[in-house]
Amino acid sequence: MEEQQPKASKFMLNYGLILGLVSVVFGVMLYTQKMHYEMSTPVIVISILLSVAAIFLGINAYKKANGGYLTISEGLKIGVGIALVSAIISLLYQYLLVNFIEPDFMDKALELAKPKAFEQYPSMTEEQWEQSAAMQKNLGWLRYPIGLIFSCVIGLVVGLITGLILKKSKSEY
Repeated sequence: MEEQQPKASKFMLNYGLILGLVSVVFGVMLYTQKMHYEMSTPVIVISILLSVAAIFLGINAYKKANGGYLTISEGLKIGVGIALVSAIISLLYQYLLVNFIEPDFMDKALELAKPKAFEQYPSMTEEQWEQSAAMQKNLGWLRYPIGLIFSCVIGLVVGLITGLILKKSKSEY
């Protein structure tokens, strides 16, 4: 009698929800500290580390539930699934933040970015800045598909690495 193989979707959903909720809590923490306007290197590193940890734990839990066996393709699938679920939750929070919680988010973010832009590009004129700011406002919606793709790529890479590390095939006998 064959053992019942666990459903990968269960692990994707559970660990994706956990990572998504942790990401939202992290985002709310940044919001309360007024650190949500600019993405500094430490914030990005912490976000990526949270993703790596959740994906690794999800793949490892699947391996344990599967009798200690894991293929690379299962690791890839679970990694991308966890990243996708968490990205959807995180992007929903971002959408709510930018459009309802703080509707002037883009204006404040651009206001904070302006001195840095002039420092980085001293030859930039005020007119060029205004054109750049208007374009950024018009293309603000791009952050959602780009965030989704970036998250899935991280899930793919972490899933591949974790799958390679934890890989264990069933014997064919």
